[in-house]
Amino acid sequence: MSEAEVLYSDVRFTRARGNGKEAISPSEETTYSEIQMLKTQPPAEQPAASQQVESNKRSKVTSDRVPLLVLSVLLTAAVIGLCVVCFDHFQTKKTLQTMKENNETMMKTFQTLKTENEAMKKNLTEHLSEINQCTRLQPMCPERTEVNTNEPCQKCEEGWELHGGKCYYFSKKPSSWKQSREECVRRGGDLVKIDSREEQSFLVERLRNKMNNEQDKFWIGLTDSQEEDKWLWTDGSELDTSWSFWKSGEPDDWKGKSRENPDGEDCVRMGYKAAVDLKCWFDQSCNNPHKSICEKAAQTICYVCNCSL
Repeated sequence: MSEAEVLYSDVRFTRARGNGKEAISPSEETTYSEIQMLKTQPPAEQPAASQQVESNKRSKVTSDRVPLLVLSVLLTAAVIGLCVVCFDHFQTKKTLQTMKENNETMMKTFQTLKTENEAMKKNLTEHLSEINQCTRLQPMCPERTEVNTNEPCQKCEEGWELHGGKCYYFSKKPSSWKQSREECVRRGGDLVKIDSREEQSFLVERLRNKMNNEQDKFWIGLTDSQEEDKWLWTDGSELDTSWSFWKSGEPDDWKGKSRENPDGEDCVRMGYKAAVDLKCWFDQSCNNPHKSICEKAAQTICYVCNCSL
């Protein structure tokens, strides 16, 4: 049906006559009038229908977005979980690396302590052996002129040389300064510390017979590896600047023509086959291989005579 509908109504009109009793003729009795009325939706109903359609559209759109929203939440949670797992993995890996480094450091320390303990054990065993042999029974007491009680007997192990109450070992195998020192410690001593002109003179004389050429030099226990130009002996004492035996122009901390030795020269070697004086110390890179001089205290042996009959 169209928006406008035609309705017909019978409308009866009564025409008054005089006293109101005159009849109306049939032709005048009924008149038809066409009344056109617009049929429209009630104003209150149209917004409700529109709201219903809009609500249905919104519901449809909302229901379509729910899976996307859920998927987004799940993806976000997965990314966060993955980040947490990656972070935990990184922290665990870092912790394991730190533990590995600490373990390596402890192993090195343990190895060093083990080496020192073996050296001390060896020295103690030798000392106890000498104490057990200290008392020697003699069938007769020696004459007083044969015994010098002011000078105790001293001796060194095989391969070591005795001088001034100390034992010296001249190595034959070249190695770095650090390796040379470790070898000296293993033998119960350390790299030599030169305390006097007399000791330097003894070493210079002995090296002349042990050097095969001018570059055949020997490490001593002097270094400035901790602080440049601050020369320390292996026992931690500082070099007395009032006297030293540096060769002319030394130390020069030479780093090489093309800087192939960026650390410079931080360790000291000695030896000069054609030396006319005692100045034969040279600074050198600690990594270069050289022979070395080890030093330790001489062993004192007591002789007691049992003169009982």
